[in-house]
Amino acid sequence: MDYQFLFDQHNAKQSGPKQSQQRRLYHCLRDAILRGHCKAGMQLPGSRSLATELKVSRNTVLYAYEQLVTEGLLVSSGRSTRVASNLSTVISSSADVNFSEPRQLSARAQLTPWPSDPHGAFTAFMSGVPALAHFPIAIWRRCLERVWRDISYQQLDYANAAGEPALRAAIAEHLTSTRGVVCSAEQIFITDGTQQSLGICAHALASAGDTVWIENPGYGGAFQSLKAAELNVRGIVVDAEGIAPTKKDWEKFTPKLIYTTPSHQFPLGSVMSIERRIALIESAKNYGALIIEDDYDSEFRRDGPPLPAMQGLVADAPVIYLGTFSKTLFPALRIGYMVVPKGLVEPFAAMLKLGYLRGRSADQLALAEFLRAGHFANHLKKMRRLYAARRDALVAAIHKHLGDIATIYGGSSGIHLTIALPESLNDVSVSDAALAQGVYTQPLSRLATGSILCNGLMLGYAQVPADEMEKYIHRLANVINARE
Repeated sequence: MDYQFLFDQHNAKQSGPKQSQQRRLYHCLRDAILRGHCKAGMQLPGSRSLATELKVSRNTVLYAYEQLVTEGLLVSSGRSTRVASNLSTVISSSADVNFSEPRQLSARAQLTPWPSDPHGAFTAFMSGVPALAHFPIAIWRRCLERVWRDISYQQLDYANAAGEPALRAAIAEHLTSTRGVVCSAEQIFITDGTQQSLGICAHALASAGDTVWIENPGYGGAFQSLKAAELNVRGIVVDAEGIAPTKKDWEKFTPKLIYTTPSHQFPLGSVMSIERRIALIESAKNYGALIIEDDYDSEFRRDGPPLPAMQGLVADAPVIYLGTFSKTLFPALRIGYMVVPKGLVEPFAAMLKLGYLRGRSADQLALAEFLRAGHFANHLKKMRRLYAARRDALVAAIHKHLGDIATIYGGSSGIHLTIALPESLNDVSVSDAALAQGVYTQPLSRLATGSILCNGLMLGYAQVPADEMEKYIHRLANVINARE
């Protein structure tokens, strides 16, 4: 360690009355230890050696060392002086040490706490995570290798803020052929996922204080993004056909934006009927609102053909369509997209150029090839069969172990379903107790905006093998039965 540099830097930062050399060296070494520059157990130079290096008297060094030994920060054995090995204990007992003054986040950052997700380790019924063990890594690796063989040094620079043209074109082709979305590649903007897409929409299309609607209960990530943009977030009740605003809602709480998950409502799983979709579009037109359609797991509908996206139902629908590859491929890919109306293409492009520099061209080009070569379609077919089997096993296990108290919702699509619990059971306490048993369940009451409407649990089943469903549901049933 360069102690001369450390000493000079410390002296340069000092203000106030001038201190003696002894006190200055003492404070310099003390700060270095407490800030972690001098690690626990580290040997310091001998007093003569350090005095020579710093061009101070040996007594100055001895004074500093003795003071720090007295405080327990240094340990002297006669031959050597070392930083105390039990440094954390010594620091925690020092009343005057406070290098990290607590600071408050801004008001807009102090949001509703989000349930802790134990990502990074397998936990049964984690929601929003696909069957990662079944992702075709070898095929994806080949796509990446081909891209990196052909990539030019120019593509290592900041990329087009809207995303790689090849990926935008591939997504447009996929959406028009499978989801009924009416768009060109120019209307598609690549993002890092749904959260960033929501943040962009919130800041670009509404001003602080504007009213926005989300489903109640609904996706907590949407609430966080919209609230962080200082918008007035209002929850609208969901029924069996999706978000159900009343005439009073439209007239008294007219929204600037409406966030909805029509293909598989998050978290209840209801599918918005065609009649409800068209009515919502027409009302949005009449009141000057924009609909944000989050189609997050529509590819996994099993009971009947998938309903077409709201975006393509009527001409010039006031809809921004959001999609992500986190649920269909893998979350770490961090690629999502927005499809904006034609009238917003130029303003969005100009805005993104100013504040959203893009990169990771290789990943985007690899994904474009993955789509064009048919690998994505093949993967979806396999996952639909896999998720159907896992859904069936989960439903059977729930009927067997919880059939007398739990009602199932939303099992017709997606990679999660929900169970409603009796009012006598507190879904939060059940969820906390289940997590201690290795079973992660999201309590529905925490997904409410305003009044609590639902008491139950959301179960993501994509990662749980079919033959293990009963084991985990049995654990959950034991937790619930212990609280009845």
